[in-house]
Amino acid sequence: MRKKNKIRMIIMLAALVLAHLVFFAYPVFRICYWLQFSSLASLVIGLPLTLSQILSRWIMRVFKTKVTRTLRYLADFFMGISPMLLLSVFCAESLIFFKLVEPNHAAVCSVIFSFSIGFFGIYNASFPIVRRVHLDSSMTKTNLRFVQISDVHIGSRSRKFLVKVIQQIRLLKPEFLAITGDFIDSSGIDANELVSLKQLDCPIYLVIGNHERYEDLEQIIERLKSLGVIILRSSCSFPREDLQIIGIDDKDDPLQVEKELATLDIDQNIFSLLMYHRPMGFESAQKAGINLMISGHTHNGQIFPFNLIVRGAFRYLAGLYRGKTGNLYVSQGTGTWGPTMRIGSVSEITLFDIQKV
Repeated sequence: MRKKNKIRMIIMLAALVLAHLVFFAYPVFRICYWLQFSSLASLVIGLPLTLSQILSRWIMRVFKTKVTRTLRYLADFFMGISPMLLLSVFCAESLIFFKLVEPNHAAVCSVIFSFSIGFFGIYNASFPIVRRVHLDSSMTKTNLRFVQISDVHIGSRSRKFLVKVIQQIRLLKPEFLAITGDFIDSSGIDANELVSLKQLDCPIYLVIGNHERYEDLEQIIERLKSLGVIILRSSCSFPREDLQIIGIDDKDDPLQVEKELATLDIDQNIFSLLMYHRPMGFESAQKAGINLMISGHTHNGQIFPFNLIVRGAFRYLAGLYRGKTGNLYVSQGTGTWGPTMRIGSVSEITLFDIQKV
């Protein structure tokens, strides 16, 4: 077992080094070469950028100041544009090889292209759109209207961003707000950073995601409870007589939904809503009589081409999926993790209108 773990660690480390060389080092040093920078200048520019993620994360763990936070944002910005930079450098290599463009012009164009895409990505991630989902149900006595947000990532995202999201939700006038995990992704987030939640005139339900588990989970739960948030941990709530809301803790177990639903008493005569962070266990949810399951976690890849990688890992990536006896909705996420950037995806606030039939 130890030998297997050691081999696994070596493979992971090798993959990490390779990723840094391909996405960070190669395009930066190639551009420096095309611009005819000296070896010293190339090292001064290229080495910090290549190691930017490692350095910024280490510095942030030791020193939490505005300066180090700014350095982290810059490092994340570079990580976000790195796929575009790599792509543009690959294209430039061909153009230079066939002498269709001068190396220095190719370098400048690659940088301008990548930064332009990056700034568009920041804008795209800063203004969540309202995604409307209309469903019919015979299980409700009256129409049902609620809002889902997911993967807000307070810590990576600021208090001001949460204020903006809450203001948008207030205008939608939902019966309740459902938060499907990864609401917080840093330790030490105090109640003052979350106090805008109290501006909502409706109940707030939350299930924990993987990032809450990675941080000071019990403290996070206490802070949220102090703000009136209802935490559902393999438990149920009945906000009205024709509605059952079920929440399950995130876990690195593909059978988590099946196992936890087996322990709960699900009323088959009313509308049942399941909140679970990962879009996994949809089939088990249908077998248990769940009418609608809502999830997040995938971010829809957040930044191209990671969409393609995430698609290979998750059967249900984003949007509405209709089953034989129930539905699944996967939010692309309201916030962002890592780079405050979205390319090929959107930040969303999801409004559900369920009509009685």
